Amino acid sequence: MKKIIVLGAGLVGKSMAIDLAKKYDVTSVDINEKALSELKSLGIQTQKADIGNKTILSSLMRPFDLVIGAVPGFMGFETCQTVIEAGKNMVDISFFPEDPFLLDELAIKNNITVVMDCGVAPGMGNIILGYHNKKMRINSYECLVGGLPLVREWPYEYKAVFSPIDVIQEYIRPARYVQHGEIVTREALSDAELVHFAEVGTLESWNSDGLRSLIKTMAHIPDMIEKTLRYPGCAEYLRVLRESGFFSYEEIDVNGVKVKPVDLTAKLLFPKWKLKPGEEEFTVMRIRIAGEENGQEKKLQYDLLDRTDRATGNLSMARTTGYTCTAAANLVLDGNYSRKGISPPEYLGEDKENFNFIINYLKGRGVIYKTSSF
Repeated sequence: MKKIIVLGAGLVGKSMAIDLAKKYDVTSVDINEKALSELKSLGIQTQKADIGNKTILSSLMRPFDLVIGAVPGFMGFETCQTVIEAGKNMVDISFFPEDPFLLDELAIKNNITVVMDCGVAPGMGNIILGYHNKKMRINSYECLVGGLPLVREWPYEYKAVFSPIDVIQEYIRPARYVQHGEIVTREALSDAELVHFAEVGTLESWNSDGLRSLIKTMAHIPDMIEKTLRYPGCAEYLRVLRESGFFSYEEIDVNGVKVKPVDLTAKLLFPKWKLKPGEEEFTVMRIRIAGEENGQEKKLQYDLLDRTDRATGNLSMARTTGYTCTAAANLVLDGNYSRKGISPPEYLGEDKENFNFIINYLKGRGVIYKTSSF
């Protein structure tokens, strides 16, 4: 039986470990004993360790066939580099801010396959675009996506399953999109607009830096944009916090103590953003692709509306993100995807069989993408 090590036992890392353990020998690693305890109770092997320590991580990975990366974004790039240097294949969802292609030459040299950004968005959106890019001439791509609590609770009407620092990054990192073949850079949270979704209602979309690798790999597509979805009114109060300096990484002096405002903000907000036991959430995504196929105009729409699994309590964002990653892990372990170097998820979608495998893998776990024309 092939062996997998999952780095990180947060909500998504835990969900992936449970899914992969149905078929593989899985070990979950985290520095947080509490995060590991639930997995241990399910019979999954666990190891308490400091993943941020390069020496420890290199030693831990030796017996494994594949590494799953589910660490916070600020740790992602160095973790990925350590994995490549150790000669291990990897599928990663850390969404680190650095350019992953900086590691491409090293991965090729070490004959390693690394699939990065393999979540829901970025991730599944890229896979869908990669698939249709091989079938048609695409003129435009739009992805609207968000994860939200079912109950809108004042003041934030938001709950996070990821590291609070990673969530805040989405509010401060400049947003890039492509318009008329040119890269446009706008501040995050800009161009807010209201969009209606069946079964959900009206949500607010705004610019975020979600295109990532697509800006490079799909440079021939003249119009591409990704926008984050939240409940209406969210962008305004986040802009107030940002402009007031609460998301700043520059240290300030507070009664003789040096403090990064973003660290304090994360500490204050995380309890507010944390899902309570039994609290439900949902993930909504709408992808629109327009272009020409076989000389005919084509407009495709993919819709995802996924909710917390009430039977198991497994969160939607953990499932939609995690199962895309575990589907890719199966492809790598079974030898059905073996491209060497850094692979953004759009490369996975280029092969029809692999694309159908991922779609069906997700469907088998209740994550269903509906297709239509618009």
